[in-house]
Amino acid sequence: MQNPIETERLLIRPFTPFDALFILELLNEPSFIQNIGDRHVRTLEDAENYLLNGPIASYAKNGFGLCLATLKETGEALGMCGLIKRETLEDVDLGYAFLPRFWSKGYANESAAALLNYGWNVVKLKRIVAITDPANAPSNRVLEKLGFVFEKLIKLSADEIDLNLYAIHKPK
Repeated sequence: MQNPIETERLLIRPFTPFDALFILELLNEPSFIQNIGDRHVRTLEDAENYLLNGPIASYAKNGFGLCLATLKETGEALGMCGLIKRETLEDVDLGYAFLPRFWSKGYANESAAALLNYGWNVVKLKRIVAITDPANAPSNRVLEKLGFVFEKLIKLSADEIDLNLYAIHKPK
């Protein structure tokens, strides 16, 4: 993704190493660790490495990846969202995470809808999946509101918990 995606309230742009301070905050939120997982990012250097080896490497390899979501009006970083190609999933996965102070304001839905549009029209995907912790009811509701359908429980690795696998197909 070269160009930012604009929505009514958000600017969604590729991460740079300069976003490490935000990543350090987001990845250490108790809600992130509980619902998504502990990425063991504890220092600014860890956060820079996470960005370089994760989202930034994904842009080079896949042409897409997790991006920074900011408020258009102020430029304040509020979360991340994007399309992810995981080795453990056949399809491209939609992911998002926002700081708790920005929950329940429609930002996850707004950013996810923009990324679905990007996936259909730019990446030319026919099907996109999403995975959630079954206990993460708000995230499950976002996906259902967008038209995702629960398919089954899966494990990304043998020692992980069961996760909901949702899927959506490109509209005709």
